[in-house]
Order: sequence, then C-alpha cells, then structure tokens
Amino acid sequence: MQSFFKMPKYYKMIYRLSPRLVLATLLFVSMTSCHDHDKHGDHSEEDKSELEEHKHDNPNIVHLSPEDATRFGIKVEGVTPGSFCEAVRVAAEVLPSASDIATASATTSGILTLAEGVTQGSSVKAGQTIGRITSKGVSGGDPNASAKVAIDNAKRELDRLKPLLDDGLVTRKEYNDALAAYNSALAAFSPAAASGVVTAPRSGIITSLSASQGQYVETGAPIASISGTGIVTLRALLPVRESSFIPSISGAVITPHGTNEPPIDIADYNGRLLSVSTTSTETPGYIPVYFSMSANSPMLPGSASEVYIKGAAAQGVISVPVSALTEQLGEKFVYVKIGRDDYEKRPVSAGRSDGMRVEVRRGVAEGDSIVIAGLSFVRLAEQATVVPEGHSHNH
Repeated sequence: MQSFFKMPKYYKMIYRLSPRLVLATLLFVSMTSCHDHDKHGDHSEEDKSELEEHKHDNPNIVHLSPEDATRFGIKVEGVTPGSFCEAVRVAAEVLPSASDIATASATTSGILTLAEGVTQGSSVKAGQTIGRITSKGVSGGDPNASAKVAIDNAKRELDRLKPLLDDGLVTRKEYNDALAAYNSALAAFSPAAASGVVTAPRSGIITSLSASQGQYVETGAPIASISGTGIVTLRALLPVRESSFIPSISGAVITPHGTNEPPIDIADYNGRLLSVSTTSTETPGYIPVYFSMSANSPMLPGSASEVYIKGAAAQGVISVPVSALTEQLGEKFVYVKIGRDDYEKRPVSAGRSDGMRVEVRRGVAEGDSIVIAGLSFVRLAEQATVVPEGHSHNH
C-alpha cells in the first residue's frame, strides 16, 4: 500500500476523485502500520505490549496521536454543569417584516423583460433597473403613447388660441377649456410609463418575483417584492398540545434545512419574542409564535427551517454540543479524551435538546473532556485501531 501511494500519478488521480478517501486511507495507514512505529521509535516494545493489552481489555479505546488530532481539526471541550433550557421542536418559516417590504410595480402594460441578474435572493439598490416593459406588438397598442399624442394635440390647440385671446377673437371660456384639456392630457401621461423601466423603490433583497420573463403585465401589477436589511420575522408553529409551554417561552434556535450551517441562536442576532397568536385559525392544530431578528442572520426571508422554541432555564445541568454526539445502531455515544493519545468511545443517555446542546443524563461527568469537532476522523481512527482477531504486533 505504501508503494502505491508513493506513485504520484495514482495518488493525484485518487485525490482528485475523493480527497476524503485519501485522508481516510492515510489515517488508516498511520494507525495500523507496525513498521512506522518501529522506524520512528514511538514506543518501546514494553510500551507497545502494554498498549495492546489495554486495547484488548477495553475495545472502546481509540488511539490518536496529538499530531494527527491537530492535523484533522479534532477539538475537545470540558464538561461542566450549567444553564440549560427546555425546548420544543417545531417547523418554522423566515418572513420579511411587513414594514420592511417594498413592491416594484409595472409602470405600463406590456411584455416584461427582466434585467440581467435579477432573481429571487439577489441584492438591489434603490433606483436600480429591475426590468423593462414594451407594448410593441401587443394588441391595443400602448395607452401611454396615446396619452402623449393627446398632450401634443392639446398643446397645439392651446398655442393656437393664445394670440386669438389677446386679440379678443375668442372668449376666455374657450381658452380655459383648451387649458383644462392640456392639463388633463399631462396628468394622463407618465414619463416612467413612456420609458417602460421598472426600478427598485428601495435597497434590499428581492424576496419574490410576481412576474416572469416575457410575461404580459398590466399597469400597476406587482413585479418584485424587496425586503430591506432591517429585521425579519420568524413564524414558528407550536402544536396546540404544547400550549402550556407558551408562558415560559424565552427564545429560539434555528436549524437550517438542507445546509451544513450550524444552529443559529436568534439571541445572537438581536432576536426576541414578538407575539403568540392564540386565536389564529390559519393553521388548525397549531399556534403561530412570532419572533423578530436582524436581517443580517444567515437565514434568508422565505426559507423554511426547524426551530427549537426555548422555555425556562434549569441550572446545574450537564449538556454537550450537538456536534459531540454520534449514533450507531440506535445508541448514542461521545468520545472522551482519557490521555495524551487515547479517546474512549462512551455510550450516553441523551435527554432534551435545545437545538445547540443536548442534555446528558448518564455517561459523562463534570471534568470529562469530550470531542466536539473532528468527530468523523476519530471514528475513522476507531476503525483503524481495531486489532483484528489473530493479528499481533509481535513480528
């Protein structure tokens, strides 16, 4: 295997296909190679015998050198009792604040052509062009073009009557009627409609597009909704059976769907409880709970998520980060660092979760050091350090 990895052509080919496979293989080789241990003198023969005897006594011991732990980003955290909130897991949606939304509307009737780069989620500046509308080739023509013709006609009539009024050849009433017709034509004409340009009324993020490329739109029809960068609203749906939880609500933790983003505590983004709509019939069986948070959070308006609504806090609770837990065959484990080179895979009894941490009722104690990052590499090392039946380091 070593000669295989010394061949640059094959190594580079495999690394392009799967960097993670190469890392896993290197870790396996470093854990199982007796030759390397002897070559570098990491342990005396007595030390190695004692280590192997310890492994056979406890198959849950994982050996990983400090150098490998650093290389693969493995981090540990000390266990200490602390504050922990009970929580209820619910479905939720991030909404833009109603007071923070502006709508870009069609300035005239016609066919819409969206500007390049205008999509849901894109950022725009106030006055930026969102699209253009043209009435060419549309049945009925351009009403605004007709209004421009009416202005021109009314202006010519007004110009014709002015010298006649000065000479007393027409009455004041005839002139005033012509002036009124001209002002009415001006009111009916829109310079914006004449250009056909649809612009953003404010700076922000396009949260929805109400019209698509090449679609016919009427004057005043909404084209795009633009959310500012102020605040967003989190709408969580609390099951009616959990209504007794309402008085103790203290916050929320968001776990984004479909991403590898870590959980988000809304308190980190000025989040707070807005209201609880106990009389809502919008979603039967559920009670909408509204939170506000600043719009600079990683959650975009319109995105769905899973939320843990936090309640009252209890003190002196032992908990670990969600990232510290691993599950195998329905049982949960953590890895506890028990020495310079050794980690113990330890089963735990997990309790409640608040989305960021999980209560541990049994399995770890105050003062233990648990792995909270690089867990996948510890699991690879666990497989690499298993001594197969019939294998011995006594060569």
